[in-house]
Amino acid sequence: MSRKISYIICITFILGFSFCSYGQRSKEYKIYQFPKADIPNIDGRFLEWNQIPNSYTIRLADMKGAQKGLESNLDPKDYNITVKVAWVNGLNRLYFYVEAYDDFWDFNDKGLQQDIFEVVVDGDLSGGPFIKKDNGNLDHFSFEKLHFKGHGAHAQNYHVFTPVKNKDAAMVWGNTPWIKDFPYFNIAYDYNFKHGEKGNLKMEFWITPFDHADISGIDKSTISQLKENEIIGLSWCVIDYDGEKSRDFIHLADDLKMIRDASYLNFFRLMPLDANHRKPIEAHWSFLELDRKERWIQFKDESFGVIETWHWDFGDGKESFEKSPSHFYDKAGEWIVVLTVSGPKGEDIRSKVWDVVTE
Repeated sequence: MSRKISYIICITFILGFSFCSYGQRSKEYKIYQFPKADIPNIDGRFLEWNQIPNSYTIRLADMKGAQKGLESNLDPKDYNITVKVAWVNGLNRLYFYVEAYDDFWDFNDKGLQQDIFEVVVDGDLSGGPFIKKDNGNLDHFSFEKLHFKGHGAHAQNYHVFTPVKNKDAAMVWGNTPWIKDFPYFNIAYDYNFKHGEKGNLKMEFWITPFDHADISGIDKSTISQLKENEIIGLSWCVIDYDGEKSRDFIHLADDLKMIRDASYLNFFRLMPLDANHRKPIEAHWSFLELDRKERWIQFKDESFGVIETWHWDFGDGKESFEKSPSHFYDKAGEWIVVLTVSGPKGEDIRSKVWDVVTE
């Protein structure tokens, strides 16, 4: 065997091993887009969630038992769960609706030893370890020092208590506990059981994903910009305590490493609005000021539907039939710009009053 062939085999083996270690993640889940008129109120009534099709529901059957000797019970008679995830274009929040049944709800402990819905999000798919336990600099810095150096910065882990009693509704596994405070987090429950009893829990909450969550607060942090049709990293696991007798782990990702390494998270796609929430054709547009001195504006068509013609009225007596034209204004002014689009299914108009201003 030649040296070149041996080298190729070696690289293939290494790459293949690395790929397999992160899991193939062939299944892609969907995040439902709420219309802006139906944003969940987080009020414990859950009415808005009824519109979401069953195809968005993730069930206990989609989850897996924990590895490495940890107990796992996937029997719905003991614990059962369904989850829906949603978003609203422009808000950069992830909304969750959880329905769960447990034959023993455990929530008296004032610490971590209670039933938990653990959510991990990586809004920009940066991947990699994000918890101090897996920090590659442990040989050089103490565990405590590393807490303040990027612990939970590029992906976030929320331990959401189900339900909460006498403590904050969640614990953030990182150095940014402020991300579980409003307006970055909000939660509401509905249940009628007591500690140690069986019963059904309903819960809705939102989290705010961050490309970088900084220990110093929001001013030095970067909120993930959620965009239609893009994929984010997201997963969750359930820690089910039944008093002193057991602690079960079940998780959505292929590997429980998801709780500390974002490379193991599931892929979730931010879906467009369902067709029943849209008109057949909708006019939308934006603009960018290319040169203020020259009064040069670039317009961008963002309309929805099958469109065959565009008509732009720039407000200064000039027009264009291009899809996304640029335009020079001859003088200063506050302009009313109107886009009219048409296609096989009709016509729509979008006017913006004094958004475009030249000097």
